[in-house]
Amino acid sequence: MNTRRRVLIVQNAERSGPGRLTAWLAEDGIETVVVAGADLPDPGALGNADQPPVDGLVLLGGGFMPDDDEHFPFLPRERALVSEAVASGVPVLGICLGAQVLAHVTGGTVTASSGETEHGSCPVALLAPAADDPLFAGLTGYEELRMIQNHRDSITTLPPGAVLLATSDACRVQAFRVGEAAWGVQFHPEADAARLTTWNETRLAAVGIDRAELVAQAMADSALNTDQARRLAGAFAAVVHGAGN
Repeated sequence: MNTRRRVLIVQNAERSGPGRLTAWLAEDGIETVVVAGADLPDPGALGNADQPPVDGLVLLGGGFMPDDDEHFPFLPRERALVSEAVASGVPVLGICLGAQVLAHVTGGTVTASSGETEHGSCPVALLAPAADDPLFAGLTGYEELRMIQNHRDSITTLPPGAVLLATSDACRVQAFRVGEAAWGVQFHPEADAARLTTWNETRLAAVGIDRAELVAQAMADSALNTDQARRLAGAFAAVVHGAGN
């Protein structure tokens, strides 16, 4: 990987940053540019002559719906950016809310407070199509994935033609692919176990969740989680490099 590619990371919420993802992508020859949702450029940024080219797009999480334009007026620009990326074949990785934006844009359904709530380090099962998927093929040797989750909304209907790659008992759509190079994951590969110590303990306790227990489980799963998330990030970097050839 001698040619350095450029990936735009959209940070939808102040507390949902890119975490370890930027360092991992840098190790794989990817330059990352983190942009707050409110500062997103107008549509056309992926191929705009006034800006450096973008070779990939990552959408981070946030505690709101992908069409809550009234409270988050940048969302139409984000959706347009995703549509542009999918149409032009620019690799996309949507994480949590980012996955929901991808699903919404491509014809799926996202349901608020769907009952598929998850918090902490959770099991994720890969499905048969993952064996041939550029992002997940390298993870199929694991009995299960252990990934950080933090959501109450979820994708309840996949976009037409999308491939379901991973699932769980708690939440059916854990990972999917649209077309050849756009992925959505409900979980957070960018987040490590230490991230859980920043979660609002009082708010969790109000719904019967002990933050200390979440942290303890995440720490126990940390080595496995780090290995699996790093492989996923590396696979996305490889797709970005391949798309740029």
